[in-house]
Amino acid sequence: MFRRMLYPLFRGAGFTPEEMQRPVIAVANSWTDVVVGHAHLNRVSEAVKAGIRAAGGTPMEFNTIALCDGYSEGSIGMRYPLPSRDLVADSIEAMVQGHAFLFDGMVCICTCDKIVP
Repeated sequence: MFRRMLYPLFRGAGFTPEEMQRPVIAVANSWTDVVVGHAHLNRVSEAVKAGIRAAGGTPMEFNTIALCDGYSEGSIGMRYPLPSRDLVADSIEAMVQGHAFLFDGMVCICTCDKIVP
């Protein structure tokens, strides 16, 4: 019921009312073109979203940060990769719980040990 009230917002984001009547699956993606280990995840995401649609769902994708300690070796940047794990987990939790009425499930797409929450 509540989801129906938000159809105008979803339409503005490119979703149809029919899509919003299906199970809505969050797709948390750590794709970025900054880190080579994540550069392919946009293609993985497209396959995941196609699978969700084929199964009768509606995917909604959002991104999270992705740090690589290989880039920050020997610099002040080494202070950030480990704490960034909490930022990743917190941002995914905030997005999903902040829209708790919306998502019926979630798929997380990630790579590297610093990004897996």
